[in-house]
Amino acid sequence: MGAIQVLVFAKAPAPGRAKSRLIPALGAEGAARLAGLMLDRALGQALAAQVGPVELCASPSLDHADWAGRVLPARVETSDQGRGDLGARMARAARRPLETGRPVLLMGTDCPGLTRRHLRAAAAALRDQEAAMIPARDGGYVLLGLRAFHPCLFRRLPWGTAQVARLTRARLAALGWRLWLGPRLADIDRPADLARWPGPLGLQETACGVRVPRPEVGYPWA
Repeated sequence: MGAIQVLVFAKAPAPGRAKSRLIPALGAEGAARLAGLMLDRALGQALAAQVGPVELCASPSLDHADWAGRVLPARVETSDQGRGDLGARMARAARRPLETGRPVLLMGTDCPGLTRRHLRAAAAALRDQEAAMIPARDGGYVLLGLRAFHPCLFRRLPWGTAQVARLTRARLAALGWRLWLGPRLADIDRPADLARWPGPLGLQETACGVRVPRPEVGYPWA
């Protein structure tokens, strides 16, 4: 199997629009700052995995003002997520490489525990299995790897609910596709989730009393 296309889905880390469920705890600027850290980390881990090209699937498109001043790693390819619900946007991005015979890993930026090691393990699993998934603790998934395309994996799913991983697994089983499952990992979506950041990060207190990582501090579990 050749190189795998890593597709990283992300919204622009713009105040007022990024990580909106964290705004009550961090404020609009703090939530956007954390979103930027999470984006940088996700792209860094995707590149460090060295399983194939890394593409940022951006929303809105990168020529929008929300992305102004954001510097991306030179090796990251970019594309516009386009219109539709999350399933439609993921299907559109995944279909392109899959129809040319290139497997894909689809991931977001909300899970700081998703490391290069997980990406490598999922990529290796796609050598002899049709799909790979790393479930999220909230019932979704933080990574989906595919060696073939089928629209049923993206259509009419209740995105953002606790049913997504279960329903996706059921559809994979109905297709007769073999599935590799990785360990369940946690997203950072709500104020209570902020406690899931590992301790030795050089944290600082915000005005709201919520601890967030300083951007200059590395991630020791990478």
